[in-house]
Amino acid sequence: MRALQSERHKPLPSLAITPTLKKMRPQLLFVFIHFTILTTSSILATSQSPSLAEKPLKRVDNETIYKVSKQLCWGCLGESLQFLYAHNLVRAAKWELPLMWDFQLEKYASWWAGIRKADCKLQHSFPEYDFKLGENIYWGSGSTWTPTDAVSVWAGEEKYYDYAQNTCQEGQMCGHYTQIVWKTTRRIGCARVVCDDGDVFMTCNYDPPGNYVGERPY
Repeated sequence: MRALQSERHKPLPSLAITPTLKKMRPQLLFVFIHFTILTTSSILATSQSPSLAEKPLKRVDNETIYKVSKQLCWGCLGESLQFLYAHNLVRAAKWELPLMWDFQLEKYASWWAGIRKADCKLQHSFPEYDFKLGENIYWGSGSTWTPTDAVSVWAGEEKYYDYAQNTCQEGQMCGHYTQIVWKTTRRIGCARVVCDDGDVFMTCNYDPPGNYVGERPY
């Protein structure tokens, strides 16, 4: 086993909570309470009714998470909502607060995706050991890869993460997954671009960042 390949991050001062986000705090709290009540009610109903199949419960949960994500992604285009919904599905499995979409982070992610459009190189926007935001990147051969595909690959690293030891399996990566479920991360912004060679590059940025050395994600 090895330690998480992560560095301590320092949030960008310019990405502190803006007046707009301050106004949205009550709505965020309401949405999370609504999400918690609906999900908890579904679980209680299932535990009290053995005849209720697991499949309907999963369908209800996903629908609830989608509705919550949509409310936390006001004015988003289709791909943005796909990114957010996929992230919140993963976080819900660990009972973490849902992320909300941040247009400043989206702008930053779009800038970096635009830079990578020419070569589709799987490269971070920050120098190594100098990350200012959490960042996950993805490359896929061909032009059909979706936001859901990228998040699924990142989330798939869960099997390589040992919570008890807080380490990744030897020779494997798990930092993308731990960033997705990081307990103090609240905002996300992502971008997808079809590169000049026809492949796909995707990037997501997270604030506050996660993957602090010595700390567990949840």
